[in-house]
Amino acid sequence: MSTDHSAAPPAGLAAEGVGKRFGTVRALHEVTLHFPPGQVTALMGENGAGKSTLLKILTGDHAPTTGVVTLDGVPLALSSPVDARRAGIRIIPQEPEIIPHVSVAENVHAGSLPRRAGRRLDRAELRRRTAADLDRLGFAGVLDPDLPGSALTAAQRQLVEILRALSGRVPPRAIAFDEPTSSLSEQETEALFALIGRLRAEGVAVVYVSHRMKEIFRLADRIAVLRDGAVAGVVDAAGTDEAAIVRLMVGRDLSTLFTRQRVATDRLVLDVRDLTTDAVRGVSLRVHAGEVVALAGLIGAGRSELALALAGDAPVRSGTITLDGKPLRLRGPRDAIAAGIGLAPEERKTQALFLHRTIRDNTALVSYPSLRRRRFVRRAEERRLAQQYADRLRVRAPSIETEVRALSGGNQQKVVLARWLARRPRLLILDEPTRGIDIGAKAEIYRIVEDLAREGVAILVISSELPEVLGLADRIVVMQNGRVTGELDRAEASEEAVLALAMADDLATAPNPDPNSPTGAAR
Repeated sequence: MSTDHSAAPPAGLAAEGVGKRFGTVRALHEVTLHFPPGQVTALMGENGAGKSTLLKILTGDHAPTTGVVTLDGVPLALSSPVDARRAGIRIIPQEPEIIPHVSVAENVHAGSLPRRAGRRLDRAELRRRTAADLDRLGFAGVLDPDLPGSALTAAQRQLVEILRALSGRVPPRAIAFDEPTSSLSEQETEALFALIGRLRAEGVAVVYVSHRMKEIFRLADRIAVLRDGAVAGVVDAAGTDEAAIVRLMVGRDLSTLFTRQRVATDRLVLDVRDLTTDAVRGVSLRVHAGEVVALAGLIGAGRSELALALAGDAPVRSGTITLDGKPLRLRGPRDAIAAGIGLAPEERKTQALFLHRTIRDNTALVSYPSLRRRRFVRRAEERRLAQQYADRLRVRAPSIETEVRALSGGNQQKVVLARWLARRPRLLILDEPTRGIDIGAKAEIYRIVEDLAREGVAILVISSELPEVLGLADRIVVMQNGRVTGELDRAEASEEAVLALAMADDLATAPNPDPNSPTGAAR
């Protein structure tokens, strides 16, 4: 393991003894890290480890409380991102900042728009520059320079940020990518990786932040790990493995993530028979109290659509849904909530959370009927409820009055779970519960799932990560094209068996589970 120190001034970008406090909260402590030119340094750590704070200091968005940022050994006084850009330091942020009412070309070259005589915008020159940038960076044909910012997809917004960072008169000397592939297609991701390879060859210092281990080991020369605001270690990527990185990140082995013991009872909570909606056909499944059932399948299999139907958010055309022996007729989400069904959806930021509201507001959202006295909300009881579940789920925040948008992805997901735990559901549906969160936060989510199962909650988990499916589930129901293709018990499940069912070709003859069998399994 490298100590990452050198007697000579380091080439490239460096943080030297950088510390940062926000009031009484210490976000970074004596961080010394070097990002050499012509190398890709992966920056890893749990959510809340200090990665975002360090990036903001390196790119002029925050001033360090202690220490200094240097470039090729020269201390920099960065009072704003503009200063960092002038020095050749760029960042592609995780959340793109796009001006909605102007074109892609104007977004890319904001601050350096070409002008004609009379100071009028030279649109032809602007379009030519942007088209040349797209061609040079390998994204020709992917993005229309004239498209307005308001019409961009998430992937296109990310590409605009990349173009913006790599355009301008001052060429980049150091560039940070913060979760850059989260919205990109496979083709766009490959183009980005090729671009990073060219930047490395040109001698640019590249900082790459991602939770995706495959990307890290494909791209990185070095891996720097932060834990609790300090440097946990810096290693050569070629000389380490995923297990070693996880140990640096969380201080324990990956093998401790899945330690569930089966606690399912004979009490049948959810009984779905021949359910058909616009997206799924003839689905039957059962979930018992204390049981974790995983829905597995490829993209487009209909798993999320089934979850929406069970939560009352998609109309049922035929079939039945029974909860604790009582047939349900769900006219909307309100009926599902009243029956004791909770859904943590796939897109927590857009489908589950009010980002500009507090932890307290978001936690109490579905519990207001029990918090009201006559027409008024009992605020003291609301605060007690929010604090109780924030403590139970270990939500890391200054207080329950913190806005949810300020939380890490893992803590945002805990707030979604806190909302439903406060409601005491009989059935909890978790759609991609660990997407976009780090390995430490995943471990905490798995602990919560295990605790809920012990309390007798029936849990239906949708996940695209097969190790997660195999580690969490008592049973796995596999779907393809809106139908169930089979079911596997925990003891017989393997990645190969799940994938074989997920890619089954003969759906016309694939049996659905027999709802009258002990497990409802189709073999």
